[in-house]
Amino acid sequence: MAVDHISFEARPGEIFGLLGSNGAGKTTTMRMLATILQPTDGTAEVAGFDIRRSPADVRRSIGFLSGDMGYYRRLSPREVLQIFGTINGVEPRALKTRIDMLIEQFGMKEFADGRAESFSTGMRQRANIARVLVHDPPVLILDEPTTGLDVPTAQVIEKFILSAKENGKCVVLSTHIMEEAEYLCDRIAVVHGGKLQALGTMDQLRQRTGKQRLREIFLELINLPAEGEVTA
Repeated sequence: MAVDHISFEARPGEIFGLLGSNGAGKTTTMRMLATILQPTDGTAEVAGFDIRRSPADVRRSIGFLSGDMGYYRRLSPREVLQIFGTINGVEPRALKTRIDMLIEQFGMKEFADGRAESFSTGMRQRANIARVLVHDPPVLILDEPTTGLDVPTAQVIEKFILSAKENGKCVVLSTHIMEEAEYLCDRIAVVHGGKLQALGTMDQLRQRTGKQRLREIFLELINLPAEGEVTA
């Protein structure tokens, strides 16, 4: 069983962190929320739409970014944004303005019309995130958006995530970078073995575990020793 009765609520204007080791069930959870996978039992609501009964409405309401998403290597970022904006029903004049804004926001002017086959990892990730934002969805589901990026590019992505929160979007974020989660997230859910181990603010998790750093909190919650600790 990949996911075992996980339940949580993420709110507008909030960055909700979903943390877990590899195989914990967090990516499966995100894919179910994005309607890529159908749950064998249970359901969820995203932006007021049930993932089982109204999957098309859910997809129109989200921007989903996964670490293993492909990219159209022979298309430019501008062309990809044009295609996905059109698919999502953005009016042509508004779409042009939206594309120009995203290219500016993510520092893509220099490569906006180049073919992605020659792009670095960071350039592709900027274009990928712009793609999930082109229709301005109220909910963002971001699975490890900064993994493998250099520090300047990761900072661009972090600023965008904080801006999305300020604009009232609901952001569900998965990351293995504990410092990033501690900096960005308003509340954090720790998943282990397909189950929800804990959920709360950093202060609540500190109070529960007696630890200060998120890395130590996380290891305590999944019953692993932190550095410098010895278990009998």
